[in-house]
Amino acid sequence: MTVDVEDYFHVSVFDGLVPRVSWNQLESRVIANTEHLLGIFDESRIRATFFVLGWVAERFPALVARIAHQGHEIASHGYAHRLIYDQTPRAFREDVRRSKLLLEAAAAGEVRGYRAPSYSVTPRTLWALDILIEEGYRYDASIFPIRHDRYGIPLSPRHPYVLPRAAGEIVEAPASTVQWGTMNWPVAGGGYFRILPYSWTRWGISRINRQERRPAIFYLHPWEVDPSQPRLPAGLLSRFRHYRNLDKTEGRLRQLIQDFRFAPLGEILATHSAFGQTSVADPLPYVWQPVHQ
Repeated sequence: MTVDVEDYFHVSVFDGLVPRVSWNQLESRVIANTEHLLGIFDESRIRATFFVLGWVAERFPALVARIAHQGHEIASHGYAHRLIYDQTPRAFREDVRRSKLLLEAAAAGEVRGYRAPSYSVTPRTLWALDILIEEGYRYDASIFPIRHDRYGIPLSPRHPYVLPRAAGEIVEAPASTVQWGTMNWPVAGGGYFRILPYSWTRWGISRINRQERRPAIFYLHPWEVDPSQPRLPAGLLSRFRHYRNLDKTEGRLRQLIQDFRFAPLGEILATHSAFGQTSVADPLPYVWQPVHQ
């Protein structure tokens, strides 16, 4: 279970519509929405990985501390929610370094993982992985092995693997997909979880667990459980992607955590033999059963 902690106005579909200089002037709902998710997870005794935006950590360090105190993993979502391919390598390095320092100070612990805004590690931004290694990150969760208008490397592996780079090695934890025909289809969460029927997500995760004998990686955002959030005057496609079925997310999430078992991503990778082979003893549908060391 993973959560990308950002506010509703941080979303990439609103780039250009909501200038970053105006973020401080907008109503922030990230604390209430994240605390709502924490309550849902606490009810079901679920621990997750929270990829927190550095901008959020800088303004609300107590929120990061609370997430960590409740036993969840803190990871980085970058600082300013800029797509990697819109940054220079130098700017990207400054962004991920700043985020890591803020998060580690707030959480009083090491930050090992990173997820790029909008999965923007693509064929033209693979250089970012070397910078992550050099800045002390141990795993990345930014590659989506699908075809999409904004992101994706469709030919990349579908399950976690060690990725050798010039700067060293990093573990890649790609967003979950199912292979159907000649294409990979997303079942990872987010907009796919809201827009498509819940049965699609359940079928896809069950297929990964039962047939492929692998864990699946699910993600969502705190704003996705907030149907009352302010509406921004975006284009038709952007409004569809962002607002569709917000009123159904919480109910579907509660069903999901009844149907499957979850753990933080970093814990899964640490107990995932060779990052490519898993041993599954429990025949029930699940994402992963936590292993306490």
